[in-house]
Amino acid sequence: MERFDLSRPQNYWFNEIAKIPHPSRHEKKISDFIVNFAKERGLKWKQDDVWNVIVEKPASAGYENAAPLILQAHIDMVPAKVEGSTHNFETDPLKLYVDEEGWLHAEGTTLGGDDGHGVAYMLAVLDDDELPHPPLQCFFTTMEEIGLLGSVEIKPEDVHADRMINLDGGGETTTGISAAGGCNVYIHKDIEWVRNDRPTYRLDITGLTGGHSGGQIHLEKGNAIVIAARVIEEAIAAGMDFELVSFNGGEKDNAIPRLANITFVSNTPFEKIEEFFRATEADLKKELEFSDGAVKVVLGCVDKAECYIKDGRNIVDYAYLMPNGFQHRSMVIEGLTVTSLNLGVATTSEKDIMLDTLIRSAMDSAAEDLRSRMEILASHLNVRYELGTRYSGWNYEPVSAMRELLRKVVSESGGELKEHAGHGGNECGVFKALNPKLDIITFGPIGSGVHTPEEKLNLESFEKSYQMLKKMISECK
Repeated sequence: MERFDLSRPQNYWFNEIAKIPHPSRHEKKISDFIVNFAKERGLKWKQDDVWNVIVEKPASAGYENAAPLILQAHIDMVPAKVEGSTHNFETDPLKLYVDEEGWLHAEGTTLGGDDGHGVAYMLAVLDDDELPHPPLQCFFTTMEEIGLLGSVEIKPEDVHADRMINLDGGGETTTGISAAGGCNVYIHKDIEWVRNDRPTYRLDITGLTGGHSGGQIHLEKGNAIVIAARVIEEAIAAGMDFELVSFNGGEKDNAIPRLANITFVSNTPFEKIEEFFRATEADLKKELEFSDGAVKVVLGCVDKAECYIKDGRNIVDYAYLMPNGFQHRSMVIEGLTVTSLNLGVATTSEKDIMLDTLIRSAMDSAAEDLRSRMEILASHLNVRYELGTRYSGWNYEPVSAMRELLRKVVSESGGELKEHAGHGGNECGVFKALNPKLDIITFGPIGSGVHTPEEKLNLESFEKSYQMLKKMISECK
């Protein structure tokens, strides 16, 4: 088993930050560590209320007239561990080890290479007094993994450069060229309960495959929540009596829901309801034959509900009528989804039913269009609209001096630059909104198993990518 060589600066700093617990929402210790790092080196720094840290380093000799450069990475990590692990992410350091093939791991937990590799790179660069460089601004942001919550608190006046290297990338020879912005929209139906004397039934939607709403929304997969609403609506149109008791489904706003259920009361006989549902199921199987053909519509009798929800159909109407799924594709980049909306979660409590939705778009105007339509629909159906966190998209720009610089450095290292356009969100869009002139690239080493206990970082690539990063910085004259 190879030793983790701490004489290499990026390895040293990765090892140091691995000692400091830093899951999302618990970044204060690592934020304070970075502040102390800056103080000890006499560097200008700023720490805000959500523990973002900005560290500035003046230009080295001969680079005084060079345009400033931003380096950026997030300091939080996803806390995932193997079953049976007693690791406490809020108090315990990570236990690092290197396998026989030269990959860095953490024992039984996520490694935090996302985005520890970027944080380690920035600390190494700031600590290197031999590296020629332009004026540097290093942004260490928080809560990226739970919705970019730290970076959205950065102020436009804090951004002092027109070019940026986002170090949350990966693959060594791959760079991002766009990302979706987005926002959460929550739809609420306040509950007023009515005494019930009708039989109670439960509709279950199963058999769907689900998937990530960033990477798979264009595949026309079935959305279990939307399908549940459709089954009910078509049965009502065919003559079914209906009052809602509960509406539940999905797990996360960024996951296409695989399962959903609606509990309802009705005077329509079970056999007749089942006939309505079978007809819709047959249609769904044809429509989803090549994407989710195993969809199932299951009807069952359950214990009689004491109450149903007054005007509960309004929330079912909303789930049925709201825009959902793939909306627009790029006319420039083959296969890229530009705009989508995912109805990810439906939950019923004693007081309300909530629909949790996530809008994504590389273009803020397209996201705003969807948001506006959802708000108007809510007003017509007498349900409450609530806007959650918003962050901007990063739209593709065909001309990028920073991308050409990276292409040159990758070529000189024996590789060929690959460009990746994704429909997921990242902090590049947030920074682009703060300064529309920003020329942005993403960059990072080869890793695997991100967000899982199988996460690992290739140390050969970690070293090679660091040398490439230093070369890019030194050529930013």
